[in-house]
Amino acid sequence: MAASGTAPSSRPSAPADPLTGLVRELRALPPSCGPVRLVAVDGHAGSGKTTFAGRLAAALGGAPVVHLDDLATHTELFDWTGRLREQVLEPLAAGRDAEHRVYDWTLRRFAGTARVPLAPVVLVEGVGAGRREVRPWLARVIWMELEAAAARRRGEERDGPELAAFWAGWARAEAAHFAADPSRPHAATRVDGVTGRIVPSTVGEPSTKPLTCDITRT
Repeated sequence: MAASGTAPSSRPSAPADPLTGLVRELRALPPSCGPVRLVAVDGHAGSGKTTFAGRLAAALGGAPVVHLDDLATHTELFDWTGRLREQVLEPLAAGRDAEHRVYDWTLRRFAGTARVPLAPVVLVEGVGAGRREVRPWLARVIWMELEAAAARRRGEERDGPELAAFWAGWARAEAAHFAADPSRPHAATRVDGVTGRIVPSTVGEPSTKPLTCDITRT
Protein backbone atom coordinates (compact mmCIF):
# COMPACT_ATOMS: atom_id res chain seq x y z
CA MET A 1 0.00 0.00 0.00
CA ALA A 2 1.33 3.46 -0.86
CA ALA A 3 2.29 5.65 2.03
CA SER A 4 -0.21 8.29 3.06
CA GLY A 5 0.13 11.41 0.93
CA THR A 6 1.92 9.63 -1.90
CA ALA A 7 0.47 10.49 -5.30
CA PRO A 8 -0.79 7.50 -7.26
CA SER A 9 1.46 6.41 -10.10
CA SER A 10 0.45 7.90 -13.44
CA ARG A 11 -0.45 5.67 -16.34
CA PRO A 12 1.95 5.71 -19.31
CA SER A 13 0.74 8.06 -22.01
CA ALA A 14 -0.46 6.58 -25.29
CA PRO A 15 2.03 6.84 -28.15
CA ALA A 16 1.54 9.82 -30.40
CA ASP A 17 -0.28 9.17 -33.67
CA PRO A 18 2.25 9.67 -36.50
CA LEU A 19 -0.51 11.03 -38.74
CA THR A 20 -1.30 13.69 -36.15
CA GLY A 21 2.39 14.57 -36.03
CA LEU A 22 2.53 14.79 -39.82
CA VAL A 23 -0.52 17.07 -39.89
CA ARG A 24 1.15 19.34 -37.35
CA GLU A 25 4.35 19.40 -39.42
CA LEU A 26 2.58 20.19 -42.67
CA ARG A 27 0.59 23.05 -41.15
CA ALA A 28 3.81 24.52 -39.75
CA LEU A 29 5.67 24.48 -43.08
CA PRO A 30 6.23 27.75 -44.92
CA PRO A 31 3.77 28.32 -47.79
CA SER A 32 5.19 27.10 -51.08
CA CYS A 33 2.57 28.04 -53.68
CA GLY A 34 1.31 31.51 -52.87
CA PRO A 35 -0.44 31.13 -49.48
CA VAL A 36 -0.72 27.33 -49.93
CA ARG A 37 1.46 24.53 -48.58
CA LEU A 38 1.35 22.17 -51.56
CA VAL A 39 2.06 18.55 -50.61
CA ALA A 40 2.73 15.75 -53.11
CA VAL A 41 1.78 12.12 -52.45
CA ASP A 42 3.82 10.09 -54.93
CA GLY A 43 4.69 6.44 -55.52
CA HIS A 44 4.16 3.61 -57.96
CA ALA A 45 0.69 3.01 -59.40
CA GLY A 46 -1.07 0.67 -56.98
CA SER A 47 0.97 1.75 -53.95
CA GLY A 48 -1.94 3.28 -52.02
CA LYS A 49 -1.55 6.98 -52.83
CA THR A 50 -5.25 7.84 -53.13
CA THR A 51 -6.16 5.97 -49.96
CA PHE A 52 -3.44 7.68 -47.93
CA ALA A 53 -4.16 11.10 -49.46
CA GLY A 54 -7.80 10.67 -48.44
CA ARG A 55 -6.81 9.84 -44.86
CA LEU A 56 -4.42 12.76 -44.71
CA ALA A 57 -6.94 15.18 -46.22
CA ALA A 58 -9.49 14.15 -43.59
CA ALA A 59 -6.94 14.55 -40.79
CA LEU A 60 -6.21 18.04 -42.13
CA GLY A 61 -9.87 18.92 -41.75
CA GLY A 62 -10.92 18.38 -45.35
CA ALA A 63 -7.89 19.56 -47.34
CA PRO A 64 -8.46 19.68 -51.13
CA VAL A 65 -6.92 16.83 -53.14
CA VAL A 66 -5.87 17.09 -56.79
CA HIS A 67 -5.81 13.67 -58.48
CA LEU A 68 -3.31 13.53 -61.33
CA ASP A 69 -5.28 10.87 -63.16
CA ASP A 70 -7.84 13.63 -63.74
CA LEU A 71 -5.20 15.62 -65.63
CA ALA A 72 -3.45 12.83 -67.55
CA THR A 73 -4.81 11.09 -70.65
CA HIS A 74 -4.34 7.80 -72.49
CA THR A 75 -1.83 9.46 -74.82
CA GLU A 76 -0.27 11.80 -72.23
CA LEU A 77 0.48 9.64 -69.23
CA PHE A 78 3.08 12.07 -67.91
CA ASP A 79 2.59 15.13 -70.11
CA TRP A 80 0.16 16.79 -67.70
CA THR A 81 2.51 19.32 -66.13
CA GLY A 82 1.29 22.21 -68.30
CA ARG A 83 -2.32 21.59 -67.31
CA LEU A 84 -1.40 21.28 -63.65
CA ARG A 85 0.58 24.51 -63.72
CA GLU A 86 -1.94 26.59 -65.67
CA GLN A 87 -5.17 25.27 -64.16
CA VAL A 88 -4.10 24.59 -60.55
CA LEU A 89 -0.72 25.92 -59.47
CA GLU A 90 -0.83 29.40 -60.94
CA PRO A 91 -4.32 30.23 -59.61
CA LEU A 92 -3.41 28.97 -56.12
CA ALA A 93 -0.13 30.88 -56.21
CA ALA A 94 -2.13 34.02 -57.01
CA GLY A 95 -4.35 33.43 -53.98
CA ARG A 96 -7.38 32.24 -55.94
CA ASP A 97 -9.45 29.08 -56.02
CA ALA A 98 -8.48 26.81 -58.90
CA GLU A 99 -10.54 24.71 -61.28
CA HIS A 100 -9.23 22.08 -63.67
CA ARG A 101 -10.70 19.94 -66.41
CA VAL A 102 -11.23 16.25 -65.63
CA TYR A 103 -10.31 13.49 -68.06
CA ASP A 104 -12.85 10.68 -68.49
CA TRP A 105 -10.95 7.40 -68.97
CA THR A 106 -14.02 5.69 -70.40
CA LEU A 107 -14.99 8.41 -72.89
CA ARG A 108 -11.30 9.09 -73.60
CA ARG A 109 -11.78 12.85 -73.47
CA PHE A 110 -12.00 15.66 -70.95
CA ALA A 111 -15.49 15.93 -69.49
CA GLY A 112 -16.40 18.11 -66.53
CA THR A 113 -14.30 20.10 -64.09
CA ALA A 114 -13.09 19.84 -60.50
CA ARG A 115 -12.77 22.80 -58.14
CA VAL A 116 -9.71 23.19 -55.91
CA PRO A 117 -10.50 25.74 -53.20
CA LEU A 118 -7.73 27.82 -51.70
CA ALA A 119 -6.65 26.23 -48.41
CA PRO A 120 -3.66 26.25 -46.05
CA VAL A 121 -2.68 22.75 -47.29
CA VAL A 122 -3.55 21.27 -50.69
CA LEU A 123 -2.58 17.72 -51.65
CA VAL A 124 -1.55 16.53 -55.13
CA GLU A 125 -1.60 12.75 -55.47
CA GLY A 126 -0.51 10.56 -58.32
CA VAL A 127 2.49 9.01 -59.99
CA GLY A 128 4.99 11.81 -60.59
CA ALA A 129 3.43 14.28 -58.15
CA GLY A 130 6.90 14.96 -56.78
CA ARG A 131 8.57 15.29 -60.17
CA ARG A 132 11.21 17.87 -61.07
CA GLU A 133 8.84 20.33 -62.76
CA VAL A 134 6.46 20.37 -59.79
CA ARG A 135 8.97 20.45 -56.91
CA PRO A 136 9.52 24.25 -56.97
CA TRP A 137 5.86 24.59 -55.94
CA LEU A 138 5.97 21.93 -53.19
CA ALA A 139 6.34 22.23 -49.44
CA ARG A 140 6.71 18.45 -48.93
CA VAL A 141 6.99 15.23 -50.91
CA ILE A 142 5.46 12.08 -49.39
CA TRP A 143 6.46 8.75 -50.92
CA MET A 144 4.42 5.54 -50.71
CA GLU A 145 6.93 2.79 -49.93
CA LEU A 146 5.94 -0.20 -52.09
CA GLU A 147 8.17 -1.60 -54.81
CA ALA A 148 6.94 -1.43 -58.39
CA ALA A 149 6.23 -5.14 -58.95
CA ALA A 150 4.11 -5.48 -55.80
CA ALA A 151 2.23 -2.27 -56.61
CA ARG A 152 1.55 -3.49 -60.13
CA ARG A 153 0.23 -6.84 -58.88
CA ARG A 154 -2.14 -5.00 -56.57
CA GLY A 155 -3.32 -2.73 -59.37
CA GLU A 156 -3.86 -5.61 -61.80
CA GLU A 157 -5.85 -7.56 -59.22
CA ARG A 158 -7.99 -4.49 -58.57
CA ASP A 159 -8.63 -3.61 -62.22
CA GLY A 160 -9.07 -7.09 -63.65
CA PRO A 161 -7.77 -8.80 -66.81
CA GLU A 162 -9.50 -6.36 -69.17
CA LEU A 163 -6.92 -3.72 -68.27
CA ALA A 164 -3.88 -6.01 -68.53
CA ALA A 165 -2.71 -4.37 -71.76
CA PHE A 166 -3.00 -0.92 -70.22
CA TRP A 167 -0.97 -2.01 -67.21
CA ALA A 168 1.78 -3.45 -69.42
CA GLY A 169 2.13 -0.15 -71.26
CA TRP A 170 1.78 1.82 -68.05
CA ALA A 171 4.55 -0.15 -66.32
CA ARG A 172 7.01 0.70 -69.10
CA ALA A 173 6.08 4.39 -69.02
CA GLU A 174 6.29 4.56 -65.23
CA ALA A 175 9.69 2.86 -65.14
CA ALA A 176 11.04 5.27 -67.74
CA HIS A 177 9.64 8.25 -65.84
CA PHE A 178 11.16 7.33 -62.47
CA ALA A 179 14.47 6.38 -64.09
CA ALA A 180 14.75 9.88 -65.53
CA ASP A 181 13.02 11.82 -62.77
CA PRO A 182 12.87 9.99 -59.42
CA SER A 183 10.73 11.42 -56.63
CA ARG A 184 11.71 9.17 -53.72
CA PRO A 185 15.09 10.87 -53.01
CA HIS A 186 13.20 14.11 -52.42
CA ALA A 187 10.62 12.66 -50.01
CA ALA A 188 10.87 13.88 -46.42
CA THR A 189 8.10 11.47 -45.39
CA ARG A 190 7.60 7.85 -46.44
CA VAL A 191 4.54 5.69 -45.89
CA ASP A 192 4.39 1.89 -45.89
CA GLY A 193 2.29 1.01 -48.93
CA VAL A 194 1.05 -2.23 -47.30
CA THR A 195 0.04 -0.99 -43.85
CA GLY A 196 -0.50 2.69 -44.64
CA ARG A 197 1.65 3.60 -41.64
CA ILE A 198 4.14 6.43 -41.71
CA VAL A 199 7.74 5.23 -41.45
CA PRO A 200 8.59 6.64 -37.99
CA SER A 201 12.10 7.80 -38.86
CA THR A 202 10.73 9.99 -41.65
CA VAL A 203 8.45 12.15 -39.52
CA GLY A 204 10.42 15.37 -39.44
CA GLU A 205 13.27 13.98 -41.53
CA PRO A 206 14.61 16.61 -43.91
CA SER A 207 14.53 16.00 -47.65
CA THR A 208 17.82 14.86 -49.14
CA LYS A 209 17.55 17.83 -51.48
CA PRO A 210 15.88 21.12 -50.53
CA LEU A 211 12.53 22.13 -52.01
CA THR A 212 11.83 25.71 -53.01
CA CYS A 213 8.59 27.57 -53.09
CA ASP A 214 -2.19 5.78 -61.61
CA ILE A 215 -2.39 7.25 -63.86
CA THR A 216 -4.79 4.68 -62.64
CA ARG A 217 -5.97 6.02 -59.29
CA THR A 218 -4.70 3.99 -56.34
